[in-house]
Amino acid sequence: MTPPSWLGHSWLEPHYLGWLLKGALLTAWLALLVIFAASLLGILLTAWQDSRWRPLAWAGRLFVSLHRNTPLMVQLLLWYFGVAGLLPDELKFWLNTPRALALPLGLSLPWPSFEFLAAFTALTLYSASFICGELQAGLNAVPAGQRLAARALGMSAWQTLVLVVLPQAWQYARRPLLGQYTAVVKNTSLTMAIGLAELSYASRQVETETLLAFQAFAVATLLYLALVLATQWLGHRPDPIWRALR
Repeated sequence: MTPPSWLGHSWLEPHYLGWLLKGALLTAWLALLVIFAASLLGILLTAWQDSRWRPLAWAGRLFVSLHRNTPLMVQLLLWYFGVAGLLPDELKFWLNTPRALALPLGLSLPWPSFEFLAAFTALTLYSASFICGELQAGLNAVPAGQRLAARALGMSAWQTLVLVVLPQAWQYARRPLLGQYTAVVKNTSLTMAIGLAELSYASRQVETETLLAFQAFAVATLLYLALVLATQWLGHRPDPIWRALR
């Protein structure tokens, strides 16, 4: 059967679309892990910067400044090539050997490749520095009178933080944080530079195999758009966290 044509060119065959879909799934998985880990690290960095112990506060500020003011591409290359050069040969061999973790019911969980680990580490550290800034801005936006009023009502410091300060800070920081989360999805495209077979890498492979550059990158663009829109949709869902705490 002659494949359908689009704008005078052959459309991508199903197995090439499968490559792109597989790359999109890896992109989504990496972005999800980075968002979760970077959010936790961002909260920790925010606490560090507000610490009364100066060395800890300085360490937090230095970490944020270092990662926010250097290119993400350089950080990716540093973790993949630089750190790899410092590891013992035995450890490098172990990290690059395919393996899987056995699970019940005959299932298995593949061990992530060194490319995935390097990408995850670099993206997490980079994204956490920006998430920390958004969280800090949200906390600073809460009027000091809210804390004083809560303490005057007899609330403890923990109750004041959880029931009064954090819900308001979350509303201030929620939209900027959503922007950072969508940026994580888009920043995963840079990991093709270290050989991670995510969506950008897959689209480049398809283009090389088929010479159908427009079709390959058009499908990749639509898949990136779908991932970003899904992230934004989830970010605008009603948040049950503070209701549960109350």
